[in-house]
Amino acid sequence: MTQSTEQNPGQNSRDDPGQSFAGAQLEDIETMSYEQAREELIAVVTKLETGGAPLEESLALWQRGEALADRCERWLDGASARLEEVRRSLEGAEPDQD
Repeated sequence: MTQSTEQNPGQNSRDDPGQSFAGAQLEDIETMSYEQAREELIAVVTKLETGGAPLEESLALWQRGEALADRCERWLDGASARLEEVRRSLEGAEPDQD
């Protein structure tokens, strides 16, 4: 009796994440604006919360959601850093008001 490795779907999905939803679509996240990433993250969370998706799809959605959340956090961290720079430059440029 011969056993084909193609008959083991769990192994195929782990070994080849490019075949899953998330593996095939993580690259586009880096080009998203904050608003785009946030809107898609909301959609992913909603879909996960409603349930009903097969396990593989849920795992792929979770992975994509994590990447989207990371993108949003990096956007916000960058914006915060820029605001802090502006605040510091304004504090240094203000004349004393005595």
